[in-house]
Amino acid sequence: MIKEEHEVTFMGGPQNPGPVRSTVVHVQADTAVPDHIVWSLFNTLFFNTCCLGFVAFAYSVKSRDRKMVGDVIGAQSHGSTAKCLNIVAAVLGILMTIGLIVLVATVLPGVIHAVQQNSYGGGF
Repeated sequence: MIKEEHEVTFMGGPQNPGPVRSTVVHVQADTAVPDHIVWSLFNTLFFNTCCLGFVAFAYSVKSRDRKMVGDVIGAQSHGSTAKCLNIVAAVLGILMTIGLIVLVATVLPGVIHAVQQNSYGGGF
């Protein structure tokens, strides 16, 4: 037997006859609270209809701040508001884009025809 093992074997129990105290550390699991900040930034840059993208971005930042402080309920509330605003901004942005495409597709041929008529002597 090695000398160190021999010493450890015969050391006996704890030196202090009092109760053994232990420290328990409760590690709180990181709750996943989505803040939708990337989606809000996208809507701010591309679909900022009626400034809804910017307002959604502000709520996303508030949600992230609340999450960093530890206020899970506040973070969820601000995150939910940001999600709703992002949905409305995205839908309105897509509808406006489609409307613009339809408007250009229907009006542009008439404008081209009118310009051609004016250039061939049909004007003033």
